[in-house]
Amino acid sequence: MTRATFRFREFRLVPDAEPDAEPVTFTLQCAVCHQTAAPHTSRSVSQNWATLHLKHNPEHFTYREITTRPYKFEPGAWL
Repeated sequence: MTRATFRFREFRLVPDAEPDAEPVTFTLQCAVCHQTAAPHTSRSVSQNWATLHLKHNPEHFTYREITTRPYKFEPGAWL
């Protein structure tokens, strides 16, 4: 019979702020027809899309923002 020793480690989930991390992106989605703007690092690009979408669809008044933010696990103490 083989014996094994296990060590456990704590990890913490945190936003990834490293220089090589994926960028935070924003997009708006029409709550009526579910069309979305292309994800972009600037909120104003999505807001411009929503304005244009409203011009083409005068009855589409409600939108939701979708934010994509990268996260990573940071190793903590060994238990």
